[in-house]
Amino acid sequence: MRKRATKDIYDQAFELAKSDIDKNKIIGIDVLAQLGFDPRIGQPKTVKLYFELLENKQNDDVLFSLLFGISHNNENLTEKQVLKLTEFKNSKNKDIRYSLVSALSTVENPKAIETLIELSEDKYSSIRNWATFGIGTLSEKNNDRILKALWKRTKDKHQETKLEAIVGLANRNEIGVKAQIIKELKNGEYGTLLFDAIETLKDKDFIPYLESNLKSAKKDSGIKEEWISDLKQCLNKLKE
Repeated sequence: MRKRATKDIYDQAFELAKSDIDKNKIIGIDVLAQLGFDPRIGQPKTVKLYFELLENKQNDDVLFSLLFGISHNNENLTEKQVLKLTEFKNSKNKDIRYSLVSALSTVENPKAIETLIELSEDKYSSIRNWATFGIGTLSEKNNDRILKALWKRTKDKHQETKLEAIVGLANRNEIGVKAQIIKELKNGEYGTLLFDAIETLKDKDFIPYLESNLKSAKKDSGIKEEWISDLKQCLNKLKE
């Protein structure tokens, strides 16, 4: 559809998005969301329609599509539009909260960041994970609230969320994150996200721990070759 982004297709999708039939409405919303390459065809008009639809009560399936549609077109959201989005942060539907995280990610607005911080404490790990990624990596903002939220997530029981927090702290060169990374390396059970944090810090003190893990990994047939390859690549970059 991106390659077939014509005015005719756009107009048809636009009309579908305004349909009274939810199935048709969702199709229209989804097509408009990614129709064409950046800048997408009719993007300002599409975003305006999305928020007009948000002003009326929509069922959760439509709302889910709207929020994800906005996530693909959220470069120039107004303060009013951001505030409208934050109204959905307490939705009882976890899928709505999940799609809201996508809609607000990369939006460098204090209200958007604050909402992502709140959602980084959601009871569902998938939401915590993406919200932590949103404030830790997709945002360049740095303040006490963000740092506190990231440090809190380093104690998360969900490994990927924990590692996203560590990456976010490494991105900000936060004091203490080195010790947190070494703790994970000593534990020996971590995902490749940790390599991102290590490569960001470029600290050669990590080399002995990585070498030890590589040695152990070679003896464990249950460890994926892809993970070992990423470990080697990280180690080589530190040694350069």
